[in-house]
Amino acid sequence: MQIGDSRAGYGLVTRLTHWTMALAIPALFALGLWMVTLNYYSPYYRIAPDIHRSVGMLLLFLLVLRFAWRLANPKPDDAELSAFESVAARAVHWGFYPLLFAVMVSGYLISSADGRPVEVFNWFGVPALLHWKGLEEPAGKVHEILAWATMILVVLHAAASLKHHFIDHSSILKRMWSGPPSTS
Repeated sequence: MQIGDSRAGYGLVTRLTHWTMALAIPALFALGLWMVTLNYYSPYYRIAPDIHRSVGMLLLFLLVLRFAWRLANPKPDDAELSAFESVAARAVHWGFYPLLFAVMVSGYLISSADGRPVEVFNWFGVPALLHWKGLEEPAGKVHEILAWATMILVVLHAAASLKHHFIDHSSILKRMWSGPPSTS
């Protein structure tokens, strides 16, 4: 089993981080939509935001690791793509990093604006870098807008992947699911 990426396909680290984020990001979005509808008397009023914050912080750490891994590994060959598809794929993939980073940082700012650390499943706290009363409201607006933009990009990315798999019959999705073709 190949750990790192190669020109032939994605290694285990890239595939695990990709699919972890592919599951967690839409789940966090859905949790965020649901938790803002909760009232004070809901049994989930405190627990839903705690889970949202904790998973979001873990994803922020994973995003940073994934970005460093991406920079250190070769990109698999995209010869199956047209010139337009190649440019679009590169724009979407590189667009995800700053967009996700901004979503996660704005979420962190919502939670830490009062100067308290962000607790991650009571395992550890991420210290507040600044104490800025009133920051949670504008950071919340930014977080919401960027979360919707992220979901639009996720849907486009998934649709393109399915198009390549089912219509073009390319190996792009297979490489992200099962790695590079076996050489044996």
